[in-house]
Amino acid sequence: MTDDEPRQNRPLVVLRAVPGLSPIHDLWAGTKLITALAVSALLASYPGWAPIALTAALLIVAARLAHIPRGVLPSVPRWLWITAVLAAAMSALAGGSPFVDVGPFTVGLGGLLDVLRFASLTGVMLGLAGMVSWTTNVADVAPALAVLGRPLRLMRIPIDEWAVATALAMRAFPMLLEEFRILYAARRLRPKPPPPATWRARIRVWGVNITDVLAAAITVALRRADEMGDAITARGGTGQISAMPSRPQTRDWVALSVVALVCGAALIAELMLFPTTMH
Repeated sequence: MTDDEPRQNRPLVVLRAVPGLSPIHDLWAGTKLITALAVSALLASYPGWAPIALTAALLIVAARLAHIPRGVLPSVPRWLWITAVLAAAMSALAGGSPFVDVGPFTVGLGGLLDVLRFASLTGVMLGLAGMVSWTTNVADVAPALAVLGRPLRLMRIPIDEWAVATALAMRAFPMLLEEFRILYAARRLRPKPPPPATWRARIRVWGVNITDVLAAAITVALRRADEMGDAITARGGTGQISAMPSRPQTRDWVALSVVALVCGAALIAELMLFPTTMH
């Protein structure tokens, strides 16, 4: 690629495991789900700088151990960067403590720090979801959910059916996303008709285009659902999806211990050392 050619944007990769062998890939799917739930609960309850920093460090170490390449990260559109900068500038005008003296003026950095903390929190949560997606095979999710939800069977909750439905949704989402990308690319290749002369004609054309896109998307989804149903029936039905043997091993208990230590350290740091949580 030369300097004059436009750089191609990287698409968003979700619910598809990055191939490779690593300690993170070998972990039980339930361990990753428990970790995601624990970290999410911690950051939702105490979104301070200390929990964000410690969980971000844990996420970076896990990404290094899993050998996650930079290519899996999607390209951020320019308009999103501009919107983020404008939002940060608007929030910085709100002021608040701490205050900094800049010449004859006193500037409050509270609003800007809140925006930075929210952006960091969002990045950690998205990275956590990405790590679970990039290191976990979709076929391992349903058995793990069935094992984790086993106590709910005492309450007559159909946990196996829920696990199967979740696994099927996670398996179908990447396929539908790829189909919609192909559909969008094919639509862009169609010759563009001349622009309508009046605004009523424009609205009518927009309505027809939206109807065509929705009809094509529904057709693609139904075709994919029919193909997946035939494949599941040929392999013994939905009961086989959650019936695979799935149990935590020694490495999973070690990983959960590390996560518990990090969450405990983050909680202590937030409550006793660096209390920055908004009340």
